[in-house]
Amino acid sequence: MLIEPSRRINKHLQFRLLFAWRRWSRRGTFLIGGLAVGAVAVIMAWMADHAQALFSQAHQAHPYAALAATPLGFGFSVWLARKYFPNSQGSGIPQVIAAFPMSNHATREKLVSMRVAVGKIIVMCVGMLFGASTGREGPTVQVGAAIMHAIGRHSPFRQSGFLLAGGAAGVAAAFNTPLAGIVFGIEELSRSFEAKTSGLIIGAIVAAGLTSFAVFGDYAYFGATSARLPLGAGWLALVAGAVLGGFTGGLFIRCVNIFMPGRRGWLGVLGDSTRRRPIVFAMLCGLGVALCGLGGDLSVFGTGYAQARAVVHSQGGIDVFFGPLKFVATMLSAMSGIPGGVFSPSLAIGAGEASALHLLFPHLALSALALICMVAYLTGVTQAPITAFVIVAEMTNDHAMVVPLMLAALIANFVSRQLSTDGFYHTLAQNFLRKPDDSSAWAL
Repeated sequence: MLIEPSRRINKHLQFRLLFAWRRWSRRGTFLIGGLAVGAVAVIMAWMADHAQALFSQAHQAHPYAALAATPLGFGFSVWLARKYFPNSQGSGIPQVIAAFPMSNHATREKLVSMRVAVGKIIVMCVGMLFGASTGREGPTVQVGAAIMHAIGRHSPFRQSGFLLAGGAAGVAAAFNTPLAGIVFGIEELSRSFEAKTSGLIIGAIVAAGLTSFAVFGDYAYFGATSARLPLGAGWLALVAGAVLGGFTGGLFIRCVNIFMPGRRGWLGVLGDSTRRRPIVFAMLCGLGVALCGLGGDLSVFGTGYAQARAVVHSQGGIDVFFGPLKFVATMLSAMSGIPGGVFSPSLAIGAGEASALHLLFPHLALSALALICMVAYLTGVTQAPITAFVIVAEMTNDHAMVVPLMLAALIANFVSRQLSTDGFYHTLAQNFLRKPDDSSAWAL
């Protein structure tokens, strides 16, 4: 029996309308998710800044109170995270990396649920309220991934695309760096690129960036710079800064690995003991952070953003001991298992290393040396060289330094890999991939 032409046209039209509706609904879902991630990133920035300001005021009035308050705050944060918000510990980026390849929805839900996201925000602010040397950018990645996961959980589209878009949008909104968000999603979160979802991911990043732009305006994270690196001694300083940053970044990974599960020998015994008494261990780490703060100054606590910005703009160097003390404080904060990231502290550590190296290269602009050392140390920790130089170049809007920053990232990545075969985030993600159902397992 022949079908009338009008009926064939109607069916064809219905098919095209259905296809168009599915395509635009998918785009709309990603855009709505991007707007939500951007809004939450703004809220997290406001809460983190106020928590850090409250600690600064209290510390200035009673400096030695940190010896008691910081350990108690660390212990309380770990207790809160483990009891009520499992898998909210640490940066949050390892959880997203681990969740990305998971096909089991229930297992993935334990790492990027909205319960984890809410706990991440709360306990992250508690940690910063008591002086933790942590940042908010890493947690924003996990929260962004959780939001996109929640929006897309009933969607017929692939969940990995939502996680990737949420994490990348979190970086873009946190630093106001959309290009770095794209690169971060490709290089760090997925280590691949899906052509079918590329436009949707970029749409989510744009939506998140526009939300941040609407609140904070058009700004560079560290402010625009005009640093230049002259030939000769400047490139010798580049090599020195890149080697130093790569070495200390790799050392950071090695130190944190001591407390990873599955280690053999006395390191395994040490790691097991910390997991059996996580709150006591967190309090000891908090005491170490407090001692670092007393040994240096107030800048050792918190993100270190103000100090890094001052060095980037050559507004005077910081104490030569800032870099080492900030390194130890950040390492202890990461080891403790409290929710909080290492992105901003890593940039501050790099700025501290630049301030120390400036003693050897006094005729070189401090701002140029700061950008090199920031890229080098961030690369050493993450072993994601493209993300490192793109994010620093974009947050300073300094295009003249792109080539030196690329070279510094490549050198630092090579040096870091001599100490650790994988970056900080991917090393920690293995813990979640080995024991995805063990919500009480120690994890950063």
